[in-house]
Amino acid sequence: QVQLVESGGGLVQAGGSLRLSCAASGSIFSINAMGWYRQAPGKQREWVARITSGGITGYADSVQGRFTISRDNAKNTVYLQMNSLKPEDTAVYYCNLVNYPSSMNYWGVGTLVTVSS
Repeated sequence: QVQLVESGGGLVQAGGSLRLSCAASGSIFSINAMGWYRQAPGKQREWVARITSGGITGYADSVQGRFTISRDNAKNTVYLQMNSLKPEDTAVYYCNLVNYPSSMNYWGVGTLVTVSS
C-alpha cells in the first residue's frame, strides 16, 4: 500500500554532514506523519525525528540541534539533514510513515550511516 525508499546513507567523518532522503509512494493519506528511526547492532530501534503533514516537527534529545527534518508534500519526500555527526550516530536509518486516521505504519528497508572517528 505504501512504499518507502531511503537514500543518502554512507561513510562520513566525525563532525561531517549527511542528508538522507525518503521517497514515499502508494496510498498516502492527506493527514500523515513521516519520520526517521535508527538502529545500531545489538541495540533497540530508536526514534530520531518526525514531521507531520502540517509541518510540525519533533526530535530526540540525542539529535536536537544537530539534525533537521523537512518534507516536500508535493513529492511525498522527507529529508533528514544531519550535521555535526558523531560516531554514536552510526546506525541503519529507517524511514517511517503513519497514515491517519488508520494509524497504520509503514517502513523502509533502511540506509546505513557510518561515522568514523
